[in-house]
Amino acid sequence: MGGPRGAGWVAAGLLLGAGACYCIYRLTRRRRRGDRELGMRPSKSAEDLTDGSYDDVLNAAQLQKLLYLLESTEDPVIIERALITLGNNAAFSVNQAIIRELGGIPIVGNKINHSNQSIKEKALNALNNLSVNVENQIKIKIYINQVCEDVFSGPLNSAVQLAGLRLLTNMTVTNDHQHMLHNYITDLFQVLLTGNGNTKVQVLKLLLNLSENPAMTEGLLHAQVDSSFLSLYDSHVAKEILLRVLTLFQNINNCLKIEGHLAVQPTFTEGSLFFLLHGEECAQKIKALVDHHDAEVKEKVLTIIPKI
Repeated sequence: MGGPRGAGWVAAGLLLGAGACYCIYRLTRRRRRGDRELGMRPSKSAEDLTDGSYDDVLNAAQLQKLLYLLESTEDPVIIERALITLGNNAAFSVNQAIIRELGGIPIVGNKINHSNQSIKEKALNALNNLSVNVENQIKIKIYINQVCEDVFSGPLNSAVQLAGLRLLTNMTVTNDHQHMLHNYITDLFQVLLTGNGNTKVQVLKLLLNLSENPAMTEGLLHAQVDSSFLSLYDSHVAKEILLRVLTLFQNINNCLKIEGHLAVQPTFTEGSLFFLLHGEECAQKIKALVDHHDAEVKEKVLTIIPKI
């Protein structure tokens, strides 16, 4: 290849080669600079993990980056996205242990005090998934009082209230921490009576956990409960609520017999749950359900009636 035309091709090739080398140099330099900065602040990849497009389960290194991001940022959008990602990953048992070992529970727990209600809800959801692990519950129990205060003082039927109730329900699956709710039992019944269907179901799930523990029976029966509670035993009540209030009655009766508390009936004051459950009106309502159209409800009633 000779002459002016050949020289032109050679010059063009040199320019292209130089440009390619410069691009490689810039790319390599940028990567090195990013590696140096990794130890000082979360890399861009930490935020990438929260953008909703990353579907894989995070490994320990990625979870550590996410926790660092959650702890260091004040951007409410990033905080909320990071909590959602952590909560989703905390649904996997292996990650429940990893997040605990990385010191993640206090980082998430601190966010339940955030003024942003959406962030508070996402933090409660993440703690809820983490609480499935019994070892995690030991660290999460320090937040129970705060969660109770938020549940009973916050807006009725709110996302935060439901998230808090779900967490408390998980924390009371075993008997270990149920005593921490002793002072909130009357509040639980108040929310049960005033809340909507979803709230009622969630409160009843929590009360059923407590009602299976004989050590909580006296506290439940001493609770001051409005007489409108008995309307939950009406035949028109939704099945998912009706079955649970029937089971609540059944569980408490069983625990009374185990503990021999029937002998101390006078210790329960008028207006207490004991007087509602063991009054004539409650007995008549339950007996009337023997003709209920739903077979499951009818079966439950038939097991209870001989004990009334």
